[in-house]
Amino acid sequence: MSAFGEITVAIPAHRARVENGMLDRAVASVKNQLLPAADISIAIDEDGDGAAVTRQRALDAVQTEWTAFLDSDDFFYPEHLRVLALGAKIFKADYTFSYYCVHFPDGKPWPQNDPLGHFGKQFNPAKPHQTTITTLVRTELAKEIGFREPPPGALIDGQLYGEDFQFTVECAKAGAKIVHLPRVSWGWTHHRGNSSGQP
Repeated sequence: MSAFGEITVAIPAHRARVENGMLDRAVASVKNQLLPAADISIAIDEDGDGAAVTRQRALDAVQTEWTAFLDSDDFFYPEHLRVLALGAKIFKADYTFSYYCVHFPDGKPWPQNDPLGHFGKQFNPAKPHQTTITTLVRTELAKEIGFREPPPGALIDGQLYGEDFQFTVECAKAGAKIVHLPRVSWGWTHHRGNSSGQP
């Protein structure tokens, strides 16, 4: 895509994702993009540091203008980076996100999708709703905000949240233009429980 900066895909992972092949699937999906990524930054949580620390390590290594985040058990459809980059270019956004199809761990799609009912719902920084971390963000902004664990029991709109949604809220507070693109461009693997490698 002309006149769009290079993208690095940042993937945090823990040992189980390496051993069960999910990280390989995630990486393969990045290599299969219609808009190629310039690089992939993978951080492996060997010591049980958690998602925030591991995601931050993957981000710290990024040197391109844009960072696309991908969890190691999820995967991009071939058009994912092109959709997000085109949206960022058209809307002059700092942060774009699309939507997902929910999959079982074996890759088969769930019969019901849009469990949160958020497909097509534009992000309102004054009243943020839960999003995922599978996003495209200007790297300078992402590094300015960074990732850290929220305090225990932290709530937004009555919902518990993690380091990923805290990152989104902090990007909005910093004045980032966040745009939702109503396209299904990636697969979200749902394990019916906590799959972060943490208790």
